[in-house]
Amino acid sequence: MRSLLFNIAYWALSITYGLAAAFAALAPGRKATSWIIRRYVRRMVQAMSLFAGIRIETRGKERLPQGAFIIASKHQSWGDGFATYDQFDDVAFVTGDHLEKFPLLGTVLKKLGAIVVNNCGGHAARAALRERAADANREGRKILIYPEGHLARVGEKFRYRSGVWHMYRDFDMPVVPLATNLGLFWPLEEFHKNPGTATLEFLEPIPTGLPKAEFLDRLEAAVEGKTAELIAEATGQPVTPAVLVESKEESAQAAAAAKAVSAAA
Repeated sequence: MRSLLFNIAYWALSITYGLAAAFAALAPGRKATSWIIRRYVRRMVQAMSLFAGIRIETRGKERLPQGAFIIASKHQSWGDGFATYDQFDDVAFVTGDHLEKFPLLGTVLKKLGAIVVNNCGGHAARAALRERAADANREGRKILIYPEGHLARVGEKFRYRSGVWHMYRDFDMPVVPLATNLGLFWPLEEFHKNPGTATLEFLEPIPTGLPKAEFLDRLEAAVEGKTAELIAEATGQPVTPAVLVESKEESAQAAAAAKAVSAAA
């Protein structure tokens, strides 16, 4: 019943605020659209608590640096965006182009200054990430990115992509790792929700100037290590490192490569 009530609230809020944001996007500037989306996110977090019984506990905000920075977050749940966006007044978030398939959403994303990139990656996606992130950086906005590029099940992880490092290097901005166990309570995009207290924890910022390999290793170790600890804390189970899994794109590339080798033989 909790899950049903929440999903009714989810769609009612999404349709109502989505239409309001689409109309607001017709106005000059992004102030009106941003105001509506902030209210939408706040109401969604309240609905998570009221209907699904999922409360959000935030830790580590005292570690956040002054000015603009990049938030590199674990991504286990469709609710991650709501929970994180709600922590700040203005965030430019990186999202895949799959969201543009929803009517009017592309217009709203553009007005918000969201950084929309091709989910398949590649040179075009990196170029788009660089150009759109540059706009956010010039405006002094915080940038939210999910470095795995995919929703991961609890206990699993995907390869960390290099897009976050390119922004870190190009804009000379510190990166704040963000760990979470929200996937225990709102798994992936699933209908069923589990009541309880989910935790977001901002970790020590990674200072600028690190080489690519060292930066990515440090980021992954921080996010995955603390995420495993938060999961263990919530479940009462031992801390268990996440298992690396292949993304659909990696599986498809591997299959194509194997096919090419077979054909050549």
